[in-house]
Parts: sequence; C-alpha cells; structure tokens
Amino acid sequence: MPASAARSPVKENYSADDIDVLEGLEPVRRRPGMYIGGTDATALHHMFSEIIDNAIDEVVARHASRISVKLNADGSLTVRDDGRGIPVDPHSRYPDRSAAEVVLTVLHAGGKFSKKNYKTSGGLHGVGLSVVNALSDRLDLEIRRSGHIWMQTYRRGVPDAPLARGARSKETGTSITFHPDPDIFGDIAFDPARLYRMCEAKAYLVPVVQIAWQTEIEADGAPSEDEIHFPGGLSDALERDIGKEPDIAAPVWAGSADMAEEERIEWALAWLRSGQSGVTSFCNTISTPLGGVHEAGFRAALIKAFRLWGDKTQNRKTKLITMDDLDDMIRVKLSLFIGEPQFQGQTKEKLTNPDVARQVEQAMRDQVDHYFAADPRQATALLTALIERAEARAAAKVTVDRKTATRRLRLPGKLADCSSSDAASTELFLVEGDSAGGSAKQARDRLTQAILPLRGKILNVASASEEKLKANQEVRDLIEALGCGSGRHFDISRLRYGRIIIMTDADVDGSHIATLLMTLFFREMPGVIRTGRLYLAQPPLYRLTHQSRSVYLADDAKLKAALAAARQKMPNAKLEISRFKGLGEMPPATLKETTMNPARRTLLRVEIPPDGEPEARDMVERLMGRAPEARFRLIQENAASVRDVDL
Repeated sequence: MPASAARSPVKENYSADDIDVLEGLEPVRRRPGMYIGGTDATALHHMFSEIIDNAIDEVVARHASRISVKLNADGSLTVRDDGRGIPVDPHSRYPDRSAAEVVLTVLHAGGKFSKKNYKTSGGLHGVGLSVVNALSDRLDLEIRRSGHIWMQTYRRGVPDAPLARGARSKETGTSITFHPDPDIFGDIAFDPARLYRMCEAKAYLVPVVQIAWQTEIEADGAPSEDEIHFPGGLSDALERDIGKEPDIAAPVWAGSADMAEEERIEWALAWLRSGQSGVTSFCNTISTPLGGVHEAGFRAALIKAFRLWGDKTQNRKTKLITMDDLDDMIRVKLSLFIGEPQFQGQTKEKLTNPDVARQVEQAMRDQVDHYFAADPRQATALLTALIERAEARAAAKVTVDRKTATRRLRLPGKLADCSSSDAASTELFLVEGDSAGGSAKQARDRLTQAILPLRGKILNVASASEEKLKANQEVRDLIEALGCGSGRHFDISRLRYGRIIIMTDADVDGSHIATLLMTLFFREMPGVIRTGRLYLAQPPLYRLTHQSRSVYLADDAKLKAALAAARQKMPNAKLEISRFKGLGEMPPATLKETTMNPARRTLLRVEIPPDGEPEARDMVERLMGRAPEARFRLIQENAASVRDVDL
C-alpha cells in the first residue's frame, strides 16, 4: 500500500451527511479572516472602522452632524451618533424580529444595497455591524427613534432578549458599545492613539462632522478628551502633514469636482521641491492604502494638463515627463464619493471600478486647466520644475557608470531610478510585485535608492536553457537595470549601483524568490557577489506594541523571546502583536523605518568564502539544477535534521 494512502485520515464513504451548513453568524466566528482580514491588531481596529463608518454615512447623507467615541476602562468601545437611528419596526421577511435585530444577526442585511437611503456609503455588503456583533463577547445596542429609547444586548452574536422599548426621548440616533471577544483576539486590545488617529482621519474627510473623543485608558498620542473638527477638511490634513515650514513650490491647492449625481472628487495637493511625496486616498471615507483607479485618474489628469500647457507655451521638453516625475513632486490627499464602489477584498484596501479612472480624469481635467489659467506664471514654474525632474531622471539613465555621458542605456520602464551621479552611494532594491514596489517607492530616498519591482517568482536560471533565459522579461529587465551585462558579457566596472538589495516578504514564498535571485547572480553575474555588492534585506515579520511603543521582530523565535522579556518586566501589560502579511501591505513609513533607512535597517551580505566556490556551485546545482534526483537525495540526507517546516 502506498505510504500516502496508509496515513490518510480522509473517509472513503464521503456523503451528503459530511456537508456542513453554517448558519447565522457562525461563519464569521469560524473564519474571521474572511470578513475583517484576520485576528491581529489591524483586524481588531477594523471593527471600529465598520461601526464609525455607519455613523459617518449618516453624516454624509445629512442626517447627522455629531459622533461620540469613547474607549471604556474595560476595553469596550462606544460609538454614538445623532442620526436617524436603526429602524425598530418588525421586518417583513422576519416578522418576529425587529429590523435592528435583523441587521445585527443576518449577514448581508442592511440599508445600503440601493440608493434609496444613502447615495454614497462606506458599507456595501451589509456585513459590518453583524460581523462586529459576531466577534464581540458582548454588544449593547441603544436606539433613539420613534419617541423612545430602544435597547438590546447580544453575547457573541446572540440576543439576550428581543428589542425592548424604554423611556421616552425626543432625540434620535444609534449607540453601540462592543467588547471584542478574547476567544477570537486573545490579549490584543484597542490602542487609544490609533483610534484617535482614525477619528481624526474621518473628521478631515467630512468637514461638517464633529467627533467627541474620550478615553478612560491612558496612552501617549491620545488625549483623554477632545473635540475633533476640521472645517478645512483635506487642506487641514495636508498642511498638518507637511509642517509649518514646508519646502513647497506653490501654495496648497484644494478643491472638489462633481462627477455625477451625488458623486464627487475632493483633493488637496502640495507641489514639493523636496520631502516625502505620495498620494493618500479614500473612497466614501474608506482608506484605500493600495490606491486604485481614483488615484490613476487623478494622476492622468495632471500629466495630460501639464502636457497641454507645454503645448500652449511651446515647451517641447514636456514629452519627457512621466508619471514617476509627477509622483516625486506631489503630496496629495484624495477623497472620492461614488454610489457603487468596488473594492479589492472585504477590508476595502484598493478601489477597482473599471470606469472610475476615466470619470475622475474627466472631472479633474477642467479643474486643472482652470487652475493653470488662473496663474500662468505659477503653472509655467511648476512645469519647469517637473521638466527638471524629468531631465534629471533621464540623465541618470544616460550612462552606465553615472559618471560620463558617452553611452545611452535602455532601462525598463518600471524601474524607479535614483538621481545621484555617484554610483558607489546608490542602491537598487529588488522587490516582489507592484504592490510592494509602490510602498518601496514611497519609502525610499530618491537621491540614492532605486526600486525595481519584479513580477512573482523569476526564472530558475539553473535549470533553464539559454534561450529561455534570453526570452524571460523579468531577467532581461534586471540585467538592463544593472547595466553590467551577464554571462560572458559581464563587466563589473559597468555596474550602475553600489549595492543590490533583495527585499522580499518574510515568508516561504519570499525566501524562494530570494533564492531564485541569488541563483541568478551566482550563475550569470558572480562578480556582484565576489565584490560584496549583493545583500538581503531583513524586513520584520511581527510588530510588538505596548501602548504607543513598538518593536519590530524578524521571526517567531525573536517574537517569543521579546514576549517573554516583556511579560517578565510588565506582567499585566496589554501587548499588541501584529503580523505583516507582506511588504505591499506595510505602510511606507514602517517599511522605511524598519527595512530601508540605512541608519536603522539590518542587511545580510551574500558571500562566498575564497575557497568555497566549488562547494557553493555543487550546492546550487543540487538544489536548483535540472536533475530532480539530486534534490531528492539532498532532502533524504538532511530530513532528519529538519525541525520546523513552513508550508
């Protein structure tokens, strides 16, 4: 009998009785990651987002103006608004239950599937409130509506009793107090500073809202009480970000443009001479950290407007401008309100509506044209600054060694190059995927750090033919970016960077990609390794937070040691553990702090001992070569010493 059959636990008589049907909120408790992205600190705070987004939707719909948020001493959170209040009358489909109970206990039940109640909203799937209810060990609901106060208590999604009518009240609105279930989230607790920042972000996006903040848990970065209100909206947010004395080329430009009925785009933009650039975007007050079509449409409108202005002013150099030049020069807050947003995933990190890019571009084109026409001198100055950036970028690509202008290179379009002419001080980061590439581009030092995103796992050059090697686009892009050739044509003197840093996710797939890249360098460009130019970045896998202080940890062993030390020193402290899913989901500021800033990062240099090259060549051939039996023998020889296998 085959070994796999002998140890298989699967039943042979698979039948209808083996099909499980999860009802009510049980799917949420079984698989919380499908609804809030996991059970870490980010997922916990996403529960707050779901609740405050409902209150914000009432404000955007002009039915509310004030929200109160209170972090209670027991770790529960209260969110209250002065909106219409959740309906309390019996639901036609569930006549024995109130509409409020249906909303809290039935997935995909809500008032936002049509545009009758909300023209735009952050809630799309009718799961937010019910998911929070399912993942809380207790939730208290209070509704002020129809002249009374209505109350109900739930425990892990199950109501203690039907919705009860209480005292009379002329006020309207909804109040929800929920305590995250420790069976789901363990010791992770709400961070007051993080909640406070989330409240600020909502107040920036909706200038009419007033948020009363209160916390009974002290923490750095969050006042015990505050009235959060930003009548200037996105302008207030951007001016606060860039500081009191920003190095900007023109005053902050803010405005809004209508797109369709009740749909609009709002923005605040700073033109930078230097400093941290990038776009921070939202859709229906939901943060979209991975960007999406609204950002693409906004950028396209700016680029086309600059090119049109160049034509009007007969500046032929406008054709040099690329999107990378623009990204280096702008710091933007962008907020979109549309009726039917489509997001990537339940946690709504990226906007994907097919037509929105075109709609945003059309709405913005007139706005940018009018902005330029209102101050032609400023428009020309901005265009000149943008062309200077384009020329600097082009000059950096002109030569192989960055020191002469005698040889022109064809560089891959997705390379975000650095501008320094001193090759020894420059670094090329090889990152996996466009998402990680986008974060790295925002986190880098544009003077000395270049970014080349690679699509997934590159070709295994140890088992590929020379024809496949020449035909592979990812390998060709990398070799072109380095400028030093490969194989028989390799010349280390033509290398365009002082360091090449492989920066992949801290997981098995990331390690595999790093191995493939090291194999490429070892087989085709060994001089890069021999001269000590190849490095491995060490991004953290975990973040351990106590109050407002965080430490970053590379692996499970270091996390275990840090937890033990922290609990010995602070036995009763609430420690928050976050696991990074990948570099693309790491905020640029965190990526810079932990992995890219030379003053704080850790790099591993890839080295081969002077007498160890034959052994290394043999190992690469056994691991990565064409003969599978060699890998099988290697596994057999070393299987007994393996302790942890990450599948």
